[in-house]
Amino acid sequence: MKNISLLLSLLFCFQVTFSQTREAKFLHNLTKSPGRGAVNFSKAASASAEFLPYLIPVGIIGYGLIAKDKDATFDGIEVAASLAVSVVITQALKYTIDRQRPFEKYPGYIIKRSDGGSPSFPSGHSSSAASVATSLSLVYPKWYVIAPASLWALSVGYSRMQLGVHYPSDVAAGLAIGAGSAVLSHYANKWWHNKRKNAALNSAAFLSYQSID
Repeated sequence: MKNISLLLSLLFCFQVTFSQTREAKFLHNLTKSPGRGAVNFSKAASASAEFLPYLIPVGIIGYGLIAKDKDATFDGIEVAASLAVSVVITQALKYTIDRQRPFEKYPGYIIKRSDGGSPSFPSGHSSSAASVATSLSLVYPKWYVIAPASLWALSVGYSRMQLGVHYPSDVAAGLAIGAGSAVLSHYANKWWHNKRKNAALNSAAFLSYQSID
């Protein structure tokens, strides 16, 4: 929770220094004349954040249950918990801050190329992608997991700006919340595992002591 508060404070400073007018100008330049390939890539990246964050933990948990691999099952639960925390925080902030989407505040100046209905800050697509990408990187700390997962999360964030549905600060906040949720879930999971391990050791020691008596 402390990490999330720090990240949000840094994002507030970012928003103060990089005003909404400058963000709007940045988005105008980004959205006014992108190539068809760039738009298609952004639409694909954005669409992937609507199902991959949910499919990935379900797939890991499913594999763990089928293979009777408890470690994999708990890994999937950790990824799912990270996503759940991220979604709750993101939705709470969206309706508390209630920021207009850029294409709503600057109609005709910023071109909308995708769906965007809920309040703008923070980006839900970005937070979901970042939570899963960061969680996967913590659970499986290998370069061939970290690199593509990070690239995917950043691509999702960029796509939401190029499609005209989020400000840069929306995306930055979403990425930070997602990453923070993953870190929080990871250390909560480690604490829980250590607690269970210590409880099992204490129980074994007690039974051993009783057998000696």
